[in-house]
Amino acid sequence: MKSIVITLSLVLSCITLLLAQERSANIPGDFADPSILRQGDQYYAIGTSSEWGPQFPIFRSTNLRQWKQTGFLFDQAPTWTVGSFWAPEYFYHHNTYFVYYTARRKSDGISCIGVATSAYPDHGFKDHGILIEYGREAIDAFVFDDNGQLYITWKAYGLDKRPIEILGSKLAPDGLSLVGQPFTLLKDNERKGMEGQSILKKDNFYYLFYSAGACCGADCSYHVNVARSSTITGPYTDYQNNPVLTDGGNWKCPGHGTFVQDAQGATFYLYHAYNKHSNVFTGREGLISALSWNVGQWPVFSSSTALENQSPLTTYHYDFAHVNNDIFWQWDFRNMQPLYRYANGKLHLSGKYSIQNPSGIALTLRPYSAAYDISTAVVNHNTASKGLVVYGDAGAAAGIAVSGNKVIFWISKEGKRVVLNEQSITDTNSPVYLKLSVFPDFTCRVYWKQGQIWNELTSGKQPYAIGFLPQWDRAPRPGLSFIGEEKEEAVFSFFEIRYR
Repeated sequence: MKSIVITLSLVLSCITLLLAQERSANIPGDFADPSILRQGDQYYAIGTSSEWGPQFPIFRSTNLRQWKQTGFLFDQAPTWTVGSFWAPEYFYHHNTYFVYYTARRKSDGISCIGVATSAYPDHGFKDHGILIEYGREAIDAFVFDDNGQLYITWKAYGLDKRPIEILGSKLAPDGLSLVGQPFTLLKDNERKGMEGQSILKKDNFYYLFYSAGACCGADCSYHVNVARSSTITGPYTDYQNNPVLTDGGNWKCPGHGTFVQDAQGATFYLYHAYNKHSNVFTGREGLISALSWNVGQWPVFSSSTALENQSPLTTYHYDFAHVNNDIFWQWDFRNMQPLYRYANGKLHLSGKYSIQNPSGIALTLRPYSAAYDISTAVVNHNTASKGLVVYGDAGAAAGIAVSGNKVIFWISKEGKRVVLNEQSITDTNSPVYLKLSVFPDFTCRVYWKQGQIWNELTSGKQPYAIGFLPQWDRAPRPGLSFIGEEKEEAVFSFFEIRYR
C-alpha cells in the first residue's frame, strides 16, 4: 500500500508539472514590463515600447497560450512626452479601462507617470496627461484595489544617491488623481535594485512582488523577490528564501510582471525574460508561470521547465496586394517620420528624417528569434536607397539596398553610414530581389538577384558581425528601409521573414 501511495504521489506530481507546462505561454519578441488583464474569456496584455512608435503594443488571447496583436495604446505619442515609453499598467474600474504608463516629459526629460482611459481594452484610449511627477524620476506604476480603496505604487529615487523606494499613495475614485501624501512600502537598503512591483492579497497578508538586479542587456541579473505585510502600507518583511523567480530552462533575468486569474480561479504571472540563445537580439520576451503557495504561505512559481517557448517559429509572408491590417509596423519615432501606404498591390515608403540620422527610414517588425531570413522585392528604380534593414538605432543599423544602378551593402555605426560592398545591376526595368540573413552568433549575410540565383554581397562572402546593433533596453528590428529625398520613394511588392 505504501508503494502504491508513493507511486500515485509521483504520478500526481508529474501531472502537476505537465499542467504547469501546458499552462505556460510566451508572447515572443521584444515585450518588456508586461501587464495583463482578463475580461470574461478574453485576456489582454500590454508591454513597453521604449523608443519605438507607435507606443505600447497590445495583445489578446483566449487561453493564455496563443496571443495575437490587436494594436497599440497610442497611434501618436501624447504631446507632453518625448520618449522612454515604459512599464504600462492595465487596470479596470467603473466600466473603464485605465493604462498607467511611464514616459519622459518633453520639457525637461524627467520620467513621469501618465494615465489614459477607454471604454475598450485595446483601442480608443484618451490621454489625461501626467498623474505622478516625483523628484528626478517616477516610473513603474501599479494599481491595487483594496476593498474599494484604490492605491497606486511606483518606483522613486532610482537616479538619486540614496536607496530606491517603492512608494504608494491613495488614488481618487476616478483613478485620475492622488489623494493625501505618498508613503513608503519598501526601501532598497542593500542597494541591489528594486522596481517592477505588483501586489497580491491572500488571506491575511499583502504580498509585494518586486524585481531586483540589473534589468537589461547581456549582463543582466534580474530576478523576482517577494515581501509581505499585514497591512498594505507595510512594514513589509522579505521572504528568507528569495528570489522566488530566477533563471531557468532557456530563460534568464526574469522580472517585472503582473498577475491574472483564469476563469477557474488559478493565478498566473506574466513577466519578461531573455532567451539565453537569442539574448538581446529578441529582447525581453513575455512569459507566463503558474502561481501556487507553500505551507508557510509564501508564493511558488511553476517549474522553470514551464518557461520554455511554446510559440512555433514559422514563415510570415506579407503580400502587399492582400493587406488585412495585420502588419503592426514600428519605427524609431524620435529619429524619423515614415510615410507609407498600400496601393496597387505595393507598399510605398518614404518620409522625413534628420540629417543626423544616417540610417534614414526603417519600417520594422518585432523579431521572434535571432536566426531568420528577411526578403523583399524592390520594384521601382531611382537614386534613393531602397531595401532591407536590421535597425537598432539611428546610428546602429545594417542593410542591403538598391540605389540607382547598384546594389549596396551598408551599415550605420557610431553615427556614420558606410557602404561595405556594392555590385552593378544591368536591368533597371525589372524588380530586384533582396535577402538579409541573421544568424545566432549575431552575424549577417546579404544577397540579391534578378534571375534564379542569389548573388552574395557580403564583403568577402564572410559573415558580418552585427553585435553592435542592440540597444541597452530593446532589441533590433528587421524591416524595410528608405534613404533619400522625401519626393522620392521606395516601392515594395512583399516582405517576408522566415525563422530558422
